[in-house]
Amino acid sequence: MRHLFTILTLLLALQITFGQDVSKQNARKKKIEDEIAYIDKQLSNTKSKQRKSINTLNLTQKQIENRREIIYTLDKDIKRYNSLISTKSNEISRLERRLDTLKLYHEHLVYNAYKNRDAKVWFMYIMSSKNIGQSLRRWSYLKNLSTSVQKQATQIRSLQEQLTQERGKLQELRLSSISTQKEREKEYDKLTQEETKVMNTINSLKREEKKLRNDMNKKKREVEKLNKEIERILAEAVRQQKQAGKAVKVDYELSAKFSDNKGKLPWPVNKGVVVEKFGQAYHPVFRTVKLPFNNGVNISTDRNAKALCIFDGVVKQILVMPGYNQCVLVQHGEYFTFYCKLKQVNVKSGQTIKRGAVVGTIDDNEEGNAILHFQLWKGTDKQNPEHWLAK
Repeated sequence: MRHLFTILTLLLALQITFGQDVSKQNARKKKIEDEIAYIDKQLSNTKSKQRKSINTLNLTQKQIENRREIIYTLDKDIKRYNSLISTKSNEISRLERRLDTLKLYHEHLVYNAYKNRDAKVWFMYIMSSKNIGQSLRRWSYLKNLSTSVQKQATQIRSLQEQLTQERGKLQELRLSSISTQKEREKEYDKLTQEETKVMNTINSLKREEKKLRNDMNKKKREVEKLNKEIERILAEAVRQQKQAGKAVKVDYELSAKFSDNKGKLPWPVNKGVVVEKFGQAYHPVFRTVKLPFNNGVNISTDRNAKALCIFDGVVKQILVMPGYNQCVLVQHGEYFTFYCKLKQVNVKSGQTIKRGAVVGTIDDNEEGNAILHFQLWKGTDKQNPEHWLAK
């Protein structure tokens, strides 16, 4: 009985853990689904003549990435369901074997009780004992026989009820597993359709190779120029900080607060999706061509969206760069954030700015969306913004 209790306790613990994992995964899955819906909205708002563009390609590829993550999550759910189904099926088999044993024992008790129902038979059974010890044992057995029969009957009813409950839970798990598998099939079909769209877009863009390569080379020059200018500004800011008396001292308390919020900082837009990640990447069409190192992230958002300051700080500088329109540099102690591709700026150099304040309005691109280029630095060390922003 103790062994059975241990198994049931372990099974309950597995169910609780599974429920917690599913809850977390469902929350993550909901967020991904919301992002997919947002990308769908952006793609539907894209001007028809710009449907075959690098920006559209980036959005669709991000959508594919999200879709694959949902499928991965569903696969994990299915695996967990199957594991729990197997565990519960084994437990039901153990309970059934236990029930069969109890029933056999109960039948034996009932038979003996029936056989000894006559008081004379009881008396003769006791009197035929070989010694006093045997007589006492027989008397004790007959006295407790009725109680044992009732106790065994109660155990059988309890076990039967437990079996009914466990079979119901098993059926629920099987139905949930089937439902999840059907959902996975739908997601896979959508993924296949999106991958086909990507290939069609790539093939269409390849037919305009000359224009595409010219655009790519132009973007390379713009990115390299922006990177050099930002690196120069930061190097100069750090140099000034190190020269005693020639610049305002670094606000290390603010730096510590900024650092403590790693992974929890708000996004620089109300709603958006990263379409170009931090670091080294290859051209989405010419897969062997390396793009310039991306010192930040490009976030696709709605038309006329506002760029928002992610933490308290001071506006260090405002500059204009080809391909990036107006850019705003905000200092947060040792840390710096850049907000680029703004068509309108709402702040001034030297101004104190609070978390969530509007830095400016993001410029719209040819496709009818807006792209914010966002960077985050610690001194002269570039950081991956996605590691700092809230998930």
